[in-house]
Amino acid sequence: MRILERRSRRLTHAEFWLNSLYIKNKKGVIGVENDALRNILTRRSIRKYTDRPVEEEKIQLILQAAMAAPSARNLQPWEFIVLTNRENIRKLSSFSPHVGMLKESPLAIVVCGRTDPETGSPDYWVVDCSAAVQNMLLAAHALGLGGVWLGVYPRRERQEILEKFFKLPENIVPHSVVSIGYPAEQKEPANRYKPERVHRETWR
Repeated sequence: MRILERRSRRLTHAEFWLNSLYIKNKKGVIGVENDALRNILTRRSIRKYTDRPVEEEKIQLILQAAMAAPSARNLQPWEFIVLTNRENIRKLSSFSPHVGMLKESPLAIVVCGRTDPETGSPDYWVVDCSAAVQNMLLAAHALGLGGVWLGVYPRRERQEILEKFFKLPENIVPHSVVSIGYPAEQKEPANRYKPERVHRETWR
């Protein structure tokens, strides 16, 4: 793949960063024309949505992406509660003071983990569900949607609200809520790479 060249027109800082980014490997240079890398590097948290509903086909693709995430011992301890009814989603917005975007969201997916040793993963369910959420956000971005990760675990007061709201069994613990919709806001990609956070062979 060729490295993207700087165009003659004036580029924004974010565009220039993306177009100049490259990764060296044994075969040469990979530019961010690579779809997977570009999707990861341009994803942003989106909190404002249009009124357009999310098509069922896209919901299924997002859930497929979630369940394609890696999990410890391949136990796949996740469960997903999908909400598309606007009234139910608005009611859900009471579980935290930081989730006001749910009042306008056309789609919310509650990610839960199975914590019992018989059917779940009591030690790694949090990590596994986190991987699933990241896949969901990347899939939504790739499909032209926007989303944001809303934390539930380990805040017990938030968990209790969702446990009562959905009447969850004891072995199912709410992990997070993902708000998704067609973006009503645009955000430039953010370069978050910090070389000082990278350590090779040892800490120093």
